[in-house]
Amino acid sequence: MKKINSLIIALPALSLLVSSCGKGSDSKFEGYTRAENGLHYKFFNHTEGGATPKIGDFLLLNYQFKLQSKDSVLMDSKANSSDGSGYAEINLQRSTFSGSLEDGIMMLSKGDSASFIISADSFFLKTMGMNELPKFVNKGDFLQANMKVGEIMTKDVVDARRQKQMEERQVKMQELASQEQPALDKYLADNKITTKANESGLILIMQKKGTGPSPKKGDMVEVNYVGMLLDGTVFDTSIESVAKEKNTFNPQRPYEPIKFPLGQGQVIPGWDEGLALLNKGAKAKFIIPSKIGYGENAAGPIPPFSTLVFEVELVNFSAGPPPQPQGQVQPK
Repeated sequence: MKKINSLIIALPALSLLVSSCGKGSDSKFEGYTRAENGLHYKFFNHTEGGATPKIGDFLLLNYQFKLQSKDSVLMDSKANSSDGSGYAEINLQRSTFSGSLEDGIMMLSKGDSASFIISADSFFLKTMGMNELPKFVNKGDFLQANMKVGEIMTKDVVDARRQKQMEERQVKMQELASQEQPALDKYLADNKITTKANESGLILIMQKKGTGPSPKKGDMVEVNYVGMLLDGTVFDTSIESVAKEKNTFNPQRPYEPIKFPLGQGQVIPGWDEGLALLNKGAKAKFIIPSKIGYGENAAGPIPPFSTLVFEVELVNFSAGPPPQPQGQVQPK
């Protein structure tokens, strides 16, 4: 499975070629035509004289790959489709071998669809640059690729589109950032919270005092928690009853205190700071602004620039492993 997944990731980097397939002849594969360069092709829809892509162009391509002798799909463009359309963006570069898949794509224009059969050996070893064939491929196997071209775009068009998307994202991020503080102010006012924020912005409201000392950096902590947006939406919890009540229950995950070393960057900074102020058995509410949370990044159901509310319980903690001794620097 790891090899198949790596192919899915690598496919958008396929190098594609400008080449002439030459005069066709009968293929050993029923319904296909064999080009002089060895490519086997069959059109489902083809526009005679349509504009075909050039080196450097970008294509929106819908594809499915499977071994010609088997029905199971190895790769599908749905896995690389950023908008859910099933089309992945492919940059058109140069070919990797004669009779390659790239040769076939150069026969297609916008709206065309076709099926190509190529050497699996050459595809995996040359196009994909693998050192050896995947275990599910035998020497001499053929690969079948069904493809449809959704769009052909020049590099200039794609660059302009990406620049526009970047500018639009920057505007959106600025808008979201400007909304965070007013939303937090309203939340504090609505809930009559007057606790002052720490220098970092963390607001810690103690709900139940614990006993003993507080954990220090490197200690292994065990924490129960409920994570919420300011509107009360629960996006995650370690408590099964809460997950069921809030309709977020996932039978595939365990519901138990999470364990991690404090101050090692395994959780958001607001958690590391807040938990270091608790002691065993303490319960508290953390109000964590995005600058010590997820910042401008979305995290699943958490939008960018979100102030988060966590109800946490420090169930237990224990001393972490002793720090590893640093090796001495040898004089040169």
